[in-house]
Amino acid sequence: MDRYCVFGNPIAHSKSPEIHAAFAAQTGQALTYEKRLAPVDGFAAAVQAFIAEGGKGANVTVPFKLDAVKVAQALTIRARAAGAVNTLHFTEDGIVGDNTDGAGLVADIVNNAGVQIIGKRVLLLGAGGAARGVVLPILEHRPAQLVIANRTVATAEALVEQFAALGGEGVVSACGYADIAGAFDLVINATSASLSAELPPVPASVFAPGSLAYDMMYAASPTVFLQFAGQHGARLRDGLGMLVEQAAEAFSLWRGVQPATAGVLQSLRDQL
Repeated sequence: MDRYCVFGNPIAHSKSPEIHAAFAAQTGQALTYEKRLAPVDGFAAAVQAFIAEGGKGANVTVPFKLDAVKVAQALTIRARAAGAVNTLHFTEDGIVGDNTDGAGLVADIVNNAGVQIIGKRVLLLGAGGAARGVVLPILEHRPAQLVIANRTVATAEALVEQFAALGGEGVVSACGYADIAGAFDLVINATSASLSAELPPVPASVFAPGSLAYDMMYAASPTVFLQFAGQHGARLRDGLGMLVEQAAEAFSLWRGVQPATAGVLQSLRDQL
């Protein structure tokens, strides 16, 4: 059977094997998918070892998404734009690096939450790796405005400069948290604040009536950011759907078939 895996360090917490096993059963694909703990300083060697064992592809999680860029011999447009790789495809022509995180986020928002991005005002909190990976897919859905807010404004401005040439000119802008102006239809928390139960310093006024607040993190109960958003009238969604949808995008890349995600997402939700 074709072999796939997810590389990370740590990796024991990963839900990817469960997700891909469900996709394989659903689509009738014969494959195995495992967790692989790679040494922090030995990612490239771990990838080559897996290829030598017959591996066909791999997902990549913390802390190896930048190492995966160097391992890949070709990058998709979205991986190049993100500056990070979360999916490797081992082909006859070499290792192709892709980034399915942004596509997963957008699919969860548009298909699962039923919220259209076209013509909407979008606020993206954070300008680190998680934010970088989603800017291009958001822009492809033609928002009226995409504001990137960050503690270090220069970092957000560098993102704006990069993506202006990729369809964001006149649409994407940067600011510090204190300078966020107006209300938004979609507010996405791409910071790591939720990991330490902290709240990004945003005013309650950012949430327009009927807005969707999205946290890329997920847990059994709403994050501090989602609790704050809910107190100010926003609809809430965490990042579990993004996890499932980015996996579906990777599965489709590898197998050429698009799995259905609703049942898998509900099963994971029930386990939280």
